[in-house]
Amino acid sequence: MFGAMKKLFARDCGPADGKVTLDDVLRRNWFELWYQPKIDLRTMRLIGAEALVRARHPNGKMVPPGVFLPGASEQQMLALTERVILQALRDWEACAAHGVSVKFSVNVPVSALVKLPIPRMLREERPRSKSWPGLIMEVTEDEIIHDLQIANEVAAALRTFNCTLALDDFGAGYSSLARLRQLPFSELKIDRSYVMNCNSDKLNAGLCETIVELGKRVGLKTVAEGIETWHECHKLQAVGCDIGQGYLFAKPMPLGQLIGMMCARLTAAPAAAVSQTAPGDFIPKFIR
Repeated sequence: MFGAMKKLFARDCGPADGKVTLDDVLRRNWFELWYQPKIDLRTMRLIGAEALVRARHPNGKMVPPGVFLPGASEQQMLALTERVILQALRDWEACAAHGVSVKFSVNVPVSALVKLPIPRMLREERPRSKSWPGLIMEVTEDEIIHDLQIANEVAAALRTFNCTLALDDFGAGYSSLARLRQLPFSELKIDRSYVMNCNSDKLNAGLCETIVELGKRVGLKTVAEGIETWHECHKLQAVGCDIGQGYLFAKPMPLGQLIGMMCARLTAAPAAAVSQTAPGDFIPKFIR
C-alpha cells in the first residue's frame, strides 16, 4: 500500500508541531495537492505535472506525508486516493478556466484499482471539455508486477475515459522483459536512484540508457525522476529520454502557483535563451 505513496514524501516540507495522522488530515480537511512539473526533454517545455499530497496544519506549517502516512489504515489510504483523483480532476478545470491546460498524473496504490470505483468516478466527475487531455495513474512496479490481469482489466476500463497507467519506479522491482510486454502502460518512470549522477556513474548511465531503449522498443515514453543537475539532464537528453522532472526544473508547488506561471508564459514575450545557472528562473520559460 505504501509503495505507491512513497513519492508523496517531500524533502521541502517543514515539520509541524504535535502528532498528525492521516485521519486528522482527511477529517479536518487539511489536505492539499501540490504539483511538480514534467518537462519534455527535447523541446524543454512543460507537458504535465505530477500531483503530490500535502497537509496544511492550522498553525500554517506544511506537514510532510512522512508524518501522517505511516500507520494509516487501508481504508484511510483508499479515502486519500479517492480524494486525490477527484481533486486532480477539479484542478484541471481550474487551470482550464484560466486558459491553460496540462496533463496531470496521480499516484495510485494497486489495491485502489480494485477497491475504488475509479471508472465510475471518471465517468461522473471527469471534465467534459473536449480539450481535457486525460489523466495518468501511476502505480509502482513492485506492486503491479504480480497483478497483470488486474492491470490489463483496469487499463481497458480507464482507456474509455482517456486515462492511462504509468509504471512508476521502474527498475526497482526487477520485472522481466517478458512480463513487461504484457503490462498496459503508457510511460516507464525511471527510478531516481538510477537518475542520480547518471552523467558520471557508469552503472547508472548504462541502466538509464537501457531503460530508455527498452521503452522505445515496446512503444512507451520514458520519464526520469529526481533530476537535480544540468549534467544529469544533458545525459538523459543524450540517451533519448522523453520526459524529466526534478528540483532542477521546479519543486512541487500549489496549484495557484502553477497556474500563475502558465498564465505568465502565455502573456509574456518570447523568452530569451535560458541561463543554465539559474534553475529557479527555468520553468516559466518552458510553459506552453
